[in-house]
Amino acid sequence: MDRLIGVFLVALSAACFGVNPIFARIAFGAGSNPATFLFIRYALASAVMVGILAAKQLKYPKGRLLVILILVGTVGLGGSTFCYFTALTLAPVSLVVVITYMYPALVSLFPVVFLKECMSYEKITGLFLTLLGITFTAAPFSRGEYSGIVLSMITAVVYALFLIFGSAAIHEAGLLPASTVIIVSATFAYGAMVAIQGAQWPTGPIGWGATVASALISTVSGLVCLLAGLRRIDTANAAMISTFEVVVSITLAVVVLKEAISWSKTVGAVLIIFVVLFLAKSEYKRARIELFNRDLQ
Repeated sequence: MDRLIGVFLVALSAACFGVNPIFARIAFGAGSNPATFLFIRYALASAVMVGILAAKQLKYPKGRLLVILILVGTVGLGGSTFCYFTALTLAPVSLVVVITYMYPALVSLFPVVFLKECMSYEKITGLFLTLLGITFTAAPFSRGEYSGIVLSMITAVVYALFLIFGSAAIHEAGLLPASTVIIVSATFAYGAMVAIQGAQWPTGPIGWGATVASALISTVSGLVCLLAGLRRIDTANAAMISTFEVVVSITLAVVVLKEAISWSKTVGAVLIIFVVLFLAKSEYKRARIELFNRDLQ
């Protein structure tokens, strides 16, 4: 029963994250821009996260660990989300979401490049299928969507690096304290952007409602559900369930935003989701083998 609750919580977190592009497009349609939208979103989320941390009487990380997490928040999370939400202003939600979801394949590939790990057949297969999926998803595209496609790819690269190089610090500090520092740091980064660019606040109750919902539903609720789910099921299964985020985003883009989905985009989305499932299953099997060998020693 506990594992079933874990599956439900991770799926719920994926749904919370999946609706976020829709909230963003509504806010942009109400006059906001990515920097202002993200500043409001993370400022509200920061207030809630700081409150949760205080209620649980958890301590903030200090020293070198705090500096690393601040960099992860400003450069990693700040850079990737800014590219992502800017891409949403330049290309359809379905296109941006699918291309961005190439990041799990990059997470598997980058250790081969940076840490000189062996290139297994699973990683080669995952990389090939990801590239094939992006080809199907992005073609054909209009000239106006080119910048959005490039920014979506940059988002995937930055987010993959954020996960690889930030995971150790996040694990050491603890998920909740680390997440709070990262979100607060991203808030200051977006505050600086708004100060430089000038604020473009959303107009009307719908624009503000979408922005507040992004903070409370797609940031705080999504994160809390994910953390609660990870206490009940393993990371590999959580990663596979999280692909539900893509399904939610694409479905809502069609239903709410009236986006058209071609057969090539459908094939591309299926291929990229398959890669995530394939790599997650591969990592799960490898972890089980390593655990078994460790028990034998």
